[in-house]
Amino acid sequence: MMNPRLQHQLDFLRAVDALKGIKRQTLIATGERQETDAEHSWHVALMAWVLGEYSKAKIDLFKVVIMLLIHDLVEIIAGDTYFYQTKERKLAKAREQAAAAKIFSLLPFDQAQILKRFWEEFEERKTPEAKFAAAMDRVQPIINNFLTGGKSWREHNVTSTMVLEKCRHIKNGAPLLWEYIQQLIQEAVEQGMLPA
Repeated sequence: MMNPRLQHQLDFLRAVDALKGIKRQTLIATGERQETDAEHSWHVALMAWVLGEYSKAKIDLFKVVIMLLIHDLVEIIAGDTYFYQTKERKLAKAREQAAAAKIFSLLPFDQAQILKRFWEEFEERKTPEAKFAAAMDRVQPIINNFLTGGKSWREHNVTSTMVLEKCRHIKNGAPLLWEYIQQLIQEAVEQGMLPA
């Protein structure tokens, strides 16, 4: 008979495999298809490790990577809500809270509590780790949108003002990267891929 703790851990790992099938509105850098939540989570976690030196404050990089690997797990149940759909994003919060409780409860209690705390910390964006993780979560789609000529921005009628407004928290976690992103957005406007 299988160890109950191991059974819970395996059940969780099977359930979160579904993240590989959740499509986002952002395209992969080549523009050939939408990325999945799993691809996004992997990419932002790797970005955090590579760009960790640009954090505004000293951070526990391991904690940041874990936050980024789990931050979208709730979308397995709650679904992906496009970042620039402000009304829908507000409604998604309650769905995501319920989804977090359900997904993390598949784990043994001690692990469930740790991951749920990390997820909540990421959502609140108050600690240096959460601020940097949130910055990475916004930097990656902006770069991908730029690399694809702004295709998904145009499909969703996103303007430079919307991007700047919704992503300004990048400066709270990584001020130098915020400067870079502002330049990238300006270049996107000048090249006609993002309306002013």
